[in-house]
Amino acid sequence: MENYSIVLFIMALMIGLSAIAGKIKIPYPILLVSAGIAIGFIPGMPEITLNPEIVFLIFLPPLLYDAAFNISFNELKKNVATVVTLAIPLVFMTTSAIAVTVHYLIPALNWPLSFILGAILSPPDAVAATGITKGLGLSRRTLTILEGESLVNDASGLIAYRFAVAAIAGTGFTFWNAPLQFLVVVAGGSLVGIIIGMILATFLRQVYGNSLIAISAMALAPFIAYLSAEEFHVSGVLAVVVLGVTLSRYTNKLFPHVIKVQNKSFWEIIIFLLNGLVFILIGLEFPQVVNSIDHTYILPLIGYSFLISLIMLILRILWIFGHSNNLRKAAIWRTLNPEKRRFSLYSDERIDWKNSLIIGWSGMRGIVSLASALALPLTLDNGTVFPHRDILIFMSVIVVLITLIVQGLSLPLLVRVLKVEEELNPVN
Repeated sequence: MENYSIVLFIMALMIGLSAIAGKIKIPYPILLVSAGIAIGFIPGMPEITLNPEIVFLIFLPPLLYDAAFNISFNELKKNVATVVTLAIPLVFMTTSAIAVTVHYLIPALNWPLSFILGAILSPPDAVAATGITKGLGLSRRTLTILEGESLVNDASGLIAYRFAVAAIAGTGFTFWNAPLQFLVVVAGGSLVGIIIGMILATFLRQVYGNSLIAISAMALAPFIAYLSAEEFHVSGVLAVVVLGVTLSRYTNKLFPHVIKVQNKSFWEIIIFLLNGLVFILIGLEFPQVVNSIDHTYILPLIGYSFLISLIMLILRILWIFGHSNNLRKAAIWRTLNPEKRRFSLYSDERIDWKNSLIIGWSGMRGIVSLASALALPLTLDNGTVFPHRDILIFMSVIVVLITLIVQGLSLPLLVRVLKVEEELNPVN
């Protein structure tokens, strides 16, 4: 089968399976990955191998850009304390917890490799969470927290991933310079996103009303931002996120409502196709990974993956409940010290125990983790094979599946049992 025929077959399969998933009321990522794995094990099926160098470029920029562009900046600002604490310290805490666990369970994985797996699995996927909870009546605040967390934690998780890969390669990374390198990567990526956003905004004002040119420019922008940032060795992911958030604040000035509607429809199709392709492609490539691993290790690795999933879930729930308690204490402090209100680190956020539990349970892993695993280089800079790449990919896929199946299928039930009602007028 020619390459273009394989691509058409995969896309047709993805669309059909997504339609079936909607009919039988299960998250489509579960069905796509499962079907991909099943098809990949069919004798005579051609091997599907993605080029690691283009995985990030093709999939991540448009997915992150769309999420950043469509998030409410005002709602994000109101919940910034919760978003930041989930997206930065929790991500690095999760990365470290996974790394320590894996390092002592699997001695063959040294510290850099263990941290790579931790960085791959640390950022939850808000697309999976919001897709599963759609129509369940969650508050806008809860959805904003999940979406905002995803934007920032993708950046922090991928920066940690980048450092860990550099460490295993033995180039471009020193532990004692890591904090400074992190700040440079973050600041540089943000600056690139702002600059590209300003240039694009200026261009869109000049072509105001021209839907074809405006939508085409918007489609090209995340790739330009990502490549520009990577060229300067700063965070391309953060550049894309900042670009999307920057443009979202000025959409009414940049193009009329009719173009906004057209642009939204265009991106919905693109995001649907990219999301589906990632899940089914990882399923198709998975049998090759399994065949390259000593089969006596498969059951232990699956067991370790369940343990990692449990650790991530417990850590996330404990973290969000601890943060909710901090919010409660901050509210009391502001009440007792109204004259010092502006010095409070927290805004007037409120997260009750029900929504805290839902946010904690919504930490499914998804597309960013899969893309990161697929993007692991095949070889190091010196030409040697990347050590234990197949084990890292295998465990990443298993953990993603566990979180999607266990947490994803039970999340709607949890929402119904808790009887969470949508907040029409949340307290600010």
